[in-house]
Amino acid sequence: MRDAYVVGAGMIDFGELYDQSFDDLLEAAYLNLLEDVDKGVEPSDIDAGWYGTIDFANEGSSGASVAHATGLFEKPITRVENACATGSDAFRNASLAVRAGEVDLALVIGAEKMLDDTAGLIQGAAVERLWRGRGVTMPAFFGMRATRHMEVYGTTKAQIAEVSVKNHENGTKYPHAHQQFECTVEDVQDSPTVSYPLNLYDCCPVTDGACAVLLAGEDVAHEYTDEPVRHAGWGLSSDTFQRGDDLALSNFPASRHASSRAYERSGYGPDDVDVAEVHDCFSITELITYEDLGFCGDGEGGEFIESGAPRLDGHTPVNPSGGLLSKGHPIGATGVAQIAEIYEQLRDEAGDVQVDDPEVGLQHNIGIGRNATGAVSCVNVFDRG
Repeated sequence: MRDAYVVGAGMIDFGELYDQSFDDLLEAAYLNLLEDVDKGVEPSDIDAGWYGTIDFANEGSSGASVAHATGLFEKPITRVENACATGSDAFRNASLAVRAGEVDLALVIGAEKMLDDTAGLIQGAAVERLWRGRGVTMPAFFGMRATRHMEVYGTTKAQIAEVSVKNHENGTKYPHAHQQFECTVEDVQDSPTVSYPLNLYDCCPVTDGACAVLLAGEDVAHEYTDEPVRHAGWGLSSDTFQRGDDLALSNFPASRHASSRAYERSGYGPDDVDVAEVHDCFSITELITYEDLGFCGDGEGGEFIESGAPRLDGHTPVNPSGGLLSKGHPIGATGVAQIAEIYEQLRDEAGDVQVDDPEVGLQHNIGIGRNATGAVSCVNVFDRG
């Protein structure tokens, strides 16, 4: 199999985009992508597309939505939905097709309208499923993981809050972030309680957004740029919370399985990662992910954030974009946007959030299954090729 390379990325500003339709989001991300490709690209060169969306708004439920927004008619466009790993899994599928030689140039695009009438749909669905889901909303679900982590490992609320402080500081420097404000540990702890021990600033905002990237086979990548970024490894895993695994009460085994496969395929390990974009729908999620990805040992996530290692100038910068906590979490676009950030980092084009001379980057999502019965995780590893 040949290698697959990212050769361009286009993103829109995330936020409360009430004045833009689903088509508007897709079109803008796609046009930004076309403008980003160093040597230019003709739409006719694109062989196929992979489209990530949960489509809460019921406005973009098939590949035809992408075709109408981009003009890519008569092209095969496949919709992918896989919880919060939707965008990163769409990318993984596109990369496999490129690596297999089925297509030379693949579009990956993710979009979500989380606001407008969608908020009512989400709330209604949550109430309808309340008892089937054992009363577990997402803040409650991750709050329980936080209290378990605190009980087992001695993690403190202040350590959890440090993740939010770091990511909101990064978000003030990232032009596409939804929320751009700095906060202190005290600010996080004084914000309204959502689900103990998580407060408002421990939670990502509800956000609209879209992002697109372009993947090319190794034999054609240099037709589009002299600085392609290689997709070096990938892993996808699902797990259940119903097997009596105590680790699943404080961590996410799916992330461990997915990352181990991505490391094995890429030939890299956690110590080789120079920059990472990881899932931080809640601050505790990022802290747990430090451990699941092998950046530190079990129970050491609190010490890891306190050490400064995941800050922009630290040993392993995590979420230079501000993460989901600051940038937002439009589900179908989230993983694609993380990949776009890693692409910019490895090309030294990340502006005010650029880390020092990265060679290897990692992208990670964790998604919780219906009724909180299990999790899915996707991990992608990249290098400068």
